[in-house]
Amino acid sequence: MQTYNTPTLLLKLQQQTETLLDKAVREWQMITPAVFKKQPSPNAWSAMQCIGHLNMYGDYYLPAIEQAIMQANKTGNSASAIFTPGWLGNYFTNMMQTSPGKGSKKMKAPKNYTITNEGLSDEVIARFIDQQEKLLVLLDKAANVNLNTIRIPISIAPFIKLKLGDVFMFLIAHNNRHVQQAERAIDAAGNTDRTTNNIRIAV
Repeated sequence: MQTYNTPTLLLKLQQQTETLLDKAVREWQMITPAVFKKQPSPNAWSAMQCIGHLNMYGDYYLPAIEQAIMQANKTGNSASAIFTPGWLGNYFTNMMQTSPGKGSKKMKAPKNYTITNEGLSDEVIARFIDQQEKLLVLLDKAANVNLNTIRIPISIAPFIKLKLGDVFMFLIAHNNRHVQQAERAIDAAGNTDRTTNNIRIAV
């Protein structure tokens, strides 16, 4: 099993999260609701559904992580220089991984973690931004605790607990996966110009 230098791993995860946060702030807030809610096909998720799905995971995992870190601080839990993924956590993270040019393996989301296109897209985006900012705070706090010994119940089966480091890696890989899916949905809407750093709404 591959091991990670803990500070290096946390920095990498912070950088990935900052990239997603920057995309949401600089790009998605400039996109019209019609584009953000447009489904590429009848059975494919819109960008709004992709990000809403991530928000639902964030609603579960962020409070759980925060509570676990707070409890660890109270019990004198100290940081470890090395993080070793658990076999199950590593499996879940690898399932979420995507490779440039290769896409990703299709998986069906649990029914209770899917949303419709109803509601306001700007609220979904704002919630995602808030969650990524919270995730950055938690990654910073995680530098002071042991990613190997703290355990977090997983959302789909709370009786299964993963190492905190595995939960961070899975959650951020999951974020990356569905942000890429959201980007494909936006591109399929045909209303964006990707030749510059900013989004231009076609008129």
